[in-house]
Amino acid sequence: MGLAEKQCVPCRGGVPPLPEPEQQVLLEELGHDWTINDEGHVEKRFSFEDFAQAIGFADRVGIIAELEGHHPDLHVGWGYCTVEIWTHKIDGLTESDFILAAKAQRAFDGPG
Repeated sequence: MGLAEKQCVPCRGGVPPLPEPEQQVLLEELGHDWTINDEGHVEKRFSFEDFAQAIGFADRVGIIAELEGHHPDLHVGWGYCTVEIWTHKIDGLTESDFILAAKAQRAFDGPG
């Protein structure tokens, strides 16, 4: 089962972030130029032809985030939307962060 087919699991705190080797395995599985930024968050900047497309994408990711109960930071401007994801309760990464990233990527790529 791929990351995008899994469901995010709510973090209640008290669990350690994923070790770096596990983060790298999930990052490779995620692909599509996603990175782990300097703050240790999963991140990708998506490019669009205009502001309307960028905000439309942000809206789609927002709907997914609500359904998953896991909420990214979205940075939207003319022609771009950066999706930044981490588990706030532990200030680190869990598998759910990579799952949400995969779902955001699928929202960008479109069906099948």
